[in-house]
Amino acid sequence: MNFQHILFAIEEGVATLSLNRPEQLNSFNAQMHAEVREALKQVRQNPEVRVLLLSGEGRGFCAGQDLGDRNVAPGAAAPDLGESIEQFYNPLIRALRDLPLPVICAVNGVAAGAGANIPLACDLVLAARSASFIQAFCKIGLIPDSGGTWTLPRLVGTARAKALMLLGDRLSAEQAEQWGLIYRVVDDAELRSEALKLARHLATQPTYGLALIKRSLNASLNNSFDEQLELERDLQRLAGRSEDYREGVSAFMAKRTPTFQGR
Repeated sequence: MNFQHILFAIEEGVATLSLNRPEQLNSFNAQMHAEVREALKQVRQNPEVRVLLLSGEGRGFCAGQDLGDRNVAPGAAAPDLGESIEQFYNPLIRALRDLPLPVICAVNGVAAGAGANIPLACDLVLAARSASFIQAFCKIGLIPDSGGTWTLPRLVGTARAKALMLLGDRLSAEQAEQWGLIYRVVDDAELRSEALKLARHLATQPTYGLALIKRSLNASLNNSFDEQLELERDLQRLAGRSEDYREGVSAFMAKRTPTFQGR
């Protein structure tokens, strides 16, 4: 696919995917959804990719849905937004959450609507100090989507999640960090370099085991304690059979730096 609305590259085990409709604050239309879907497919199928770094170009990370792509003129038939979610947003969120490698999101500016919830499907979220998160759905009569009603209360608690979603107030990056919504705030000028530094570090780590950690943590949100213990047993069995585990132990015993392959 010839990408027009995203920037996509793979280098040193790091796949970088940047939303690239800066004049529209990287809001999604059908074409950008298709391009992101194709890029994520390539990430999953390429064994050389160890980490995904998601970001946005320009002054905003993502303003959610491009409303101009859903024209609701007076007297026109109402759009089926459920179909839009089923076709575009739910597959996107599932793809990010289920990707068997670490996903870093660098939020460089405003993240609104679906754009505020897409980062929450990632594993590590860094935000520029000037960035902000807005659950803007309530301002146009919609409900939060892209997994927000599931993820947000689990991160910040039900009371804060309700306030953010019912009022649509702007949440600063620093407040988001204090509330546990994101991993870390960095100065604006350092966001890209810090995110890439983190991605390159993770790309040298035992990413097969990291994928199992991600899988176990995601499952823990719904499992009972006993179910989680059983899952830990099963995943540890897989980890113990991996080449990365063998390499990690060998390097530890020999007092050398390990060279992990992600398998």
